[in-house]
Amino acid sequence: MESKILEVVGLNAYYGDHLVLKDINAAFPERKATAIMGPSGCGKSTLIRTLNRMHEMNIGARVEGKILLHGENILTVNPIVLRRKIGMVFQRPNPFPTMSIYDNVIAGYKLNGVNLPKLERDQIVEKSLNSAALWNEVKDKLHKRGTFLSGGQQQRLCIARALAMNPDVLLLDEPTSALDPKATSHIEELIVDLKKEVSIILVTHNIAQAGRVSDYTAFMYLGELIEFGPTEKLFTVPEDKRTEEYLSGKFG
Repeated sequence: MESKILEVVGLNAYYGDHLVLKDINAAFPERKATAIMGPSGCGKSTLIRTLNRMHEMNIGARVEGKILLHGENILTVNPIVLRRKIGMVFQRPNPFPTMSIYDNVIAGYKLNGVNLPKLERDQIVEKSLNSAALWNEVKDKLHKRGTFLSGGQQQRLCIARALAMNPDVLLLDEPTSALDPKATSHIEELIVDLKKEVSIILVTHNIAQAGRVSDYTAFMYLGELIEFGPTEKLFTVPEDKRTEEYLSGKFG
């Protein structure tokens, strides 16, 4: 396997007394896209939310074990600093409604109290929107509100906002589930392009999507990581019967 950027060791996650992730061990490769799949309620979203410490923001939620970014345990790092390194995009596009497209992209700097010279801000906005394949569509509308864009454009704006912080890892939690097929296809092409510059971990319930965009796939079931490996191998010769049954549509 390629060099790993993020490693999960003996990870358990709880809501109160309820154990939702059971002893997860996985190494996520650098500059690849890894899909996390499994039936509803299997722990996919909880796992991705532990990776930038969003899970702990729920009352009574806690984690045990280690999550290592470049070998450093992120559970001992200030979450605000961590989220600059591990960005996240959610199911529904959520641009800040009162902000312009331009201000949405650099919102992370403002929220962190970082004042940049205008030239640098302009460069970050253009580079991030280019990376999110949105620049040509919005370059003449940068001072309009982000909410005026279509759903697919709003989701790409949210990706640009995450990329603006220059993260090491980008987490995508079912980023196309609220989008139409055309917008979905745009985001999928974008994921394939982006993984050249940032490591991507993607939760998806769409098996075909995982096949199209990911290099590695993790299959989860009832809070356990059942199987993890190269997508092509896992899709063609899965080692576990439950993986095979899920992929063939016997449950999900």
